[in-house]
Amino acid sequence: SLSGLLLLISFFLHVEESHASPMRLVCDNRLIQKYIAEAKDMEKRMGQCQALPTLSSCPAVLPLVDFSIQQWKSKSNETKRQEILCDLALLVGAVVEAQGHVTQECGARQLKQLHRHANSFLLLLQTFTWEAVPREPGCSPRTMEQTHITSIFLTYRQLVQGKLRFFFHDLAKDLCK
Repeated sequence: SLSGLLLLISFFLHVEESHASPMRLVCDNRLIQKYIAEAKDMEKRMGQCQALPTLSSCPAVLPLVDFSIQQWKSKSNETKRQEILCDLALLVGAVVEAQGHVTQECGARQLKQLHRHANSFLLLLQTFTWEAVPREPGCSPRTMEQTHITSIFLTYRQLVQGKLRFFFHDLAKDLCK
């Protein structure tokens, strides 16, 4: 579809602009730290927006992104990737849904930025593949419903700080020798 193509083009322009090739993102720890800082900043700025509506009529369905380090270490990189892809897809869907409820400029601007960042990670992770590993069945992440828009930003920050950071760290052990 045309919107998918435009999204892909904008992703590659964004990647080019920040010079974040998949290899560099994995091998240069400063990049993931930059994305964590940006996630914290977006969360903080969203918290400063006035008069945000609640999503009580249609709560945001968000992934539960907490995890146990022991369980995480026992998973294959492909399983980790699939899990993060599922979380990101759910998060992007929640952002899109929330965008339909936020009319004021401050909140709309933050949601648009969050959508761009989460979608970039979604597209990036789709480029990583391990051919020998069979594809996991569809997504069935653990979820929660939230009525506060700020919780979408909190979930994104936790995902970037947690699973994504550890995933890139694990990949770096194999790819960045």
